[in-house]
Amino acid sequence: MFPFRIIFIFALFFGLTLAGCDDSSSSTNNVNNVTNNVNNVNNVNNVNNVNNNTNQLEIPDWTEATHGKIDPDYDLVFPQEAMQRFEIIVAPEQWAILQQDLDDHLAGTQGGPGIDLGDWEPVFVPCTVRYNGRDWYQVGIRVKGNSSLVATYNMNIEKFSFKLDFDEFEDTWPQIQDQRFYGFKQLNLNNGFDDRSVIRERVATGLFREFGLVAAHTASATVTIDAGDGPVFHGVYVLVEEVDNTVISRKFMEGGNLYKPDGRAATFGAGTYLEAELVKKTNEELADYSDVHALYDALHASSRTVDAAAWRAGLEAVFDVPTFLKWLAANTVIQNWDSYGLMTHNYYLYNDPATSKLTWIPWDHNEAFTDGKDRGVLTLGLDEVGAQWPLIRYLIDDPVYLEAYKAYMLQFATEVFTPEIMVARYTQLSALVREDAVAETAPYTFMRAPADFDAAIDTLKTHVQTRQDLVLEHLGL
Repeated sequence: MFPFRIIFIFALFFGLTLAGCDDSSSSTNNVNNVTNNVNNVNNVNNVNNVNNNTNQLEIPDWTEATHGKIDPDYDLVFPQEAMQRFEIIVAPEQWAILQQDLDDHLAGTQGGPGIDLGDWEPVFVPCTVRYNGRDWYQVGIRVKGNSSLVATYNMNIEKFSFKLDFDEFEDTWPQIQDQRFYGFKQLNLNNGFDDRSVIRERVATGLFREFGLVAAHTASATVTIDAGDGPVFHGVYVLVEEVDNTVISRKFMEGGNLYKPDGRAATFGAGTYLEAELVKKTNEELADYSDVHALYDALHASSRTVDAAAWRAGLEAVFDVPTFLKWLAANTVIQNWDSYGLMTHNYYLYNDPATSKLTWIPWDHNEAFTDGKDRGVLTLGLDEVGAQWPLIRYLIDDPVYLEAYKAYMLQFATEVFTPEIMVARYTQLSALVREDAVAETAPYTFMRAPADFDAAIDTLKTHVQTRQDLVLEHLGL
């Protein structure tokens, strides 16, 4: 899959000295760790903390305003009318570790929606991130994704999604303690899997925020990677804010439990409660899942069928129901099949200490604005959704919540997701990203030809009118 991997592995067996990112004198211990030392004593998904090069790292570009632990600069990092451009420089030996980790866990894996990759956490390796001529040092980089990662790998496409963690290696290099990128500890570079417009995730996430939902900030970016053979253009990405970093601190009181459910328990269906699948992202050391258990109990309370008002009161005491219904309405209008109701992932729940209620936070929207794949998409009426998805079925079966859902759907389709607004937005974003998008080449693209980009943009423009018409028809307006 990667032609240069053979060269790397050959070289490793002949004792090449490994280097961390731009550091030319890293320990040779990593030669023996390429395949065997993926579980480090300090960090199970960090193979490099065994290298201790603390006296050999210089950080001449470091300033408090650019690298320090300061308030995040959203306008600079997530511009809406400009392309971000990132250069990533990785030592060949570190890139080989990342590629080997992919091969070890994905070779022979069959793809498909909802694939289970077990407890694999992709390995971080150190790199240099260069932005506007300034370097960030020994930044952790790893691949990310689930079924999209497997599909990308199996398609022999090398445009992977990445997560950047700017102080991942601070234990190894204390000079970069609390390193930030203009206030951000982590950032995601999403590859726009199967999105030939390369803007769907950015647009969907922005729509959720405009509708009053908590969601990540996004921007468009290009990524170039130099893994020893010179810079290689990896294409147009969507730069995405990390939920368990700045999204929480920006929108909520901090200190609450944050969950990213994944698996059957993510449905909250009867008999599915399993703490191992209600994955904690904060307060992991505390074995306290009482808040999600309270949601499960309230959802399945017997009062639902005998005293609807009491059931609603019990549910609303632990769950921000209006936020969920707003998301459900918007998500259904735009068509986003890779989400709750069809897939058991792609959302967070945060227990806001200010309200003691769990709040729904949507995630991962590259599959939005389409008719879906083998599982299709949910209809506006949601009649096909079964009790195995009780957050939809039980709420929509309640007349009060059904009316709220319909009102949110109408508001979204007539005030936020309108043909007038969206055609102008698609035109603006197309002009912003087109030159870079059509410059993508195999194996770093999901497009077959530049014409695919223009066709994808045209499809988005017709889609919004179709969806508004269907909403008005469904509501009898």
